[in-house]
Amino acid sequence: MSDPAGSAAGGPGTGEAAPDATERWEVSVTGMTCANCSAAVERAIRRKVKGAEDVTVNLATERAAVRIPAGPESRQAVRDAIEWAGYGIVEPADDSGRADEDAEREARRAEREGQRRLFVEGVIFTLPLFVLSMARDFGLVGMWSHAVWVNVLFLALATPVQFRVGGGFYVGAWTSLRNRMANMDVLVALGSTTAYAYSLFVVTEQLAGTATPGSHVYFETSAVILTLIRLGKWLEAEAKGRTGDAIRRLMDLRPKIAHRVVDGRETDVPLAEVRVGDLLRIRPGETVPTDGEVMEGRTTLDESMLTGESLPVDKGPGDEMIGATVNRTGSVLMRATRVGAETALARIVHMVEQAQGSRAPIQLLADRVANVFVPAILVVAAATFAIWFWGVGVSFEPAVLRLVAVLVIACPCALGLATPTAILVGSGRGAERGILFRDSGALERMAAVRVVAFDKTGTLTEGRPSVVGLTPADGVDESRLLRAAGAVEARSEHPLAEAVVRACETRGVALAEATDFDAHPGRGAVARVEDRRVRVGSRRWVHEEGAYFSDEAIFAADAAEAAGRTTLWVVEDDAPLGVIEVADTVRESAAEAVATLRARGIRTVLITGDNSRTAHAVAETLGIDEVHAEVLPDEKAAVVRELRDASNGPVAMVGDGINDAPALAEADVGLAMGTGTDIAMATAPVTLMRGDPRGVAEALDLGRATLRVIRQNLGWAFGYNVLLIPVAAGALWSFESLPQMLRALHPIMAAGAMAFSSVSVVMNSLRLGRIRLDADG
Repeated sequence: MSDPAGSAAGGPGTGEAAPDATERWEVSVTGMTCANCSAAVERAIRRKVKGAEDVTVNLATERAAVRIPAGPESRQAVRDAIEWAGYGIVEPADDSGRADEDAEREARRAEREGQRRLFVEGVIFTLPLFVLSMARDFGLVGMWSHAVWVNVLFLALATPVQFRVGGGFYVGAWTSLRNRMANMDVLVALGSTTAYAYSLFVVTEQLAGTATPGSHVYFETSAVILTLIRLGKWLEAEAKGRTGDAIRRLMDLRPKIAHRVVDGRETDVPLAEVRVGDLLRIRPGETVPTDGEVMEGRTTLDESMLTGESLPVDKGPGDEMIGATVNRTGSVLMRATRVGAETALARIVHMVEQAQGSRAPIQLLADRVANVFVPAILVVAAATFAIWFWGVGVSFEPAVLRLVAVLVIACPCALGLATPTAILVGSGRGAERGILFRDSGALERMAAVRVVAFDKTGTLTEGRPSVVGLTPADGVDESRLLRAAGAVEARSEHPLAEAVVRACETRGVALAEATDFDAHPGRGAVARVEDRRVRVGSRRWVHEEGAYFSDEAIFAADAAEAAGRTTLWVVEDDAPLGVIEVADTVRESAAEAVATLRARGIRTVLITGDNSRTAHAVAETLGIDEVHAEVLPDEKAAVVRELRDASNGPVAMVGDGINDAPALAEADVGLAMGTGTDIAMATAPVTLMRGDPRGVAEALDLGRATLRVIRQNLGWAFGYNVLLIPVAAGALWSFESLPQMLRALHPIMAAGAMAFSSVSVVMNSLRLGRIRLDADG
């Protein structure tokens, strides 16, 4: 997908990119089977595409992403490089580089179906071959057991398996070697061909009458190896298909049809034809087709599928509607404001795909091992044959079987899938919960976080002041106090004034008409209300104007200000009406969020530009460990650095505003509230779509669970090879008390174990889709 932030526009009206413009381009790749395949594609792009930077190829998502000079020439060069490397692509639907979802889905389905078909074909020929071979070995076919025609029959059954079912491995091996690399196809092709070629040699000698008496053929070995590996590839493809379920569910939220209204007439059109500015009708129960603004009508929206918020949200004229949400009650007319790739859903999908396609730091270890693994195995296999044939002095046949077993057991499929499948499922699970990771590194770093720093306003608090207390003067009721103050404040644009007006609306207090309004910045405002002069402002200002309040009102105001609240003093013709307490209220979920983090051993910190008294009051209410108050925006980043140095570990920063952006960028992991500014969300690698601070603990749990699964996968992949390669080479042969199957691992068993290892890694990763992400962990 092109990246506007990384591109420069051309001259006015040219529609061309500037010479130094770059873009981030993605393409779907087919035919990759192991970590060395993805490495081959990455290497080909780097070598063949001029100006290619930041190349990543993900085996699990089967996508290649690269930053290239903007323009069709560079995109074509990427296509050519991938095809030169021997792999296919799902042709993008447009210049964005993104394949049409239906075309990509069909390509993946065809690939899975192809693997299944080849496996079935393998079974058709391999099963009778295996049964007849076992019957001969156990002497069940009598005088025919050593007949030449029996071996010719075996040859006829094995040949379609070798070159039809196993043909793809030969193509992959040739492509890999041409790229001066060695992937798993090299091991499979070499191992199966060795068994087949030796058996073919024996049959040829038998037909010529020159065969050594008692010579054995191993056609069933090569056939069973290829069929079992094809079974593993089919199961692996099916399991990998499930790892992208979260993305597909998000994409499927979009309706296919929109009701466009033109000159009062309603017409159904495909969603792709909707343009910015179109008027769309959304009926009750329907899904909102794209992002827009309500023009007529009122309704409630179910936004849970995008934000995770279960409560419906009221919408009226002027309110924003998010595409893919569900219209619950009323019929509304909406004007489309964002379509296609610019919608909130498309941006969410792209962010999740970025995370799934990026390379986590822990994957670098696996990549380094994979690059040298296959050549090392070829050396080990050759050494195994040499030691047994020349060193130990066994006959040619058992030495060859040991060589084949080593080649087959060592295929690095599991190693290549260990990290990307876990990242794929983990980031998808986060998207379902409204936790969006821009890159997999953030998912991994989140697991190691030991300190979480919060901004206050808009993060732990609602981000807008509200009336939280009223102290009317003697003889004055709350309605009269609010009516007078609200009439003055209705003429003001100050946030505190908005809080008073909102309180009047909430309590059903009708506002009187105010005239002669006059604002006094930093002090308050005054106006004439019902022929009386009403002032609303600071304590100092009203006192300077000669108004005096009772000791009870002053005592209540002192207590409110000590708790970090702001007080508005209301005077009518120099007679006190009362005091209004205003505060940015703490989110209902904030205390639970902090408590959950502390229960997980996380130190919590508050970093705010607000005054120290208010900051400490909020921190005490929530149970936050440490407070840094009256901090300027550019100083917040310095505080984060200090916290990292003091804790000697990763620090996460949670914020929502422009002033938080430097600190979000400085932190090891920045988490932006989805209800905050675009700048904050663009800076932070993690976005909490629900705007709920409890999402921090969920992100922490998800990061820890994902890293745990990655370590399990890598441990299994490494351990599998470390333990079984020596067994396949015959390291346990001298232990006569062990079963024969362990003393001399047969290539057929090696093939089954190799297939099982890949499937087990993918299935282990899929467990992340079922983990609990809530306050109870």
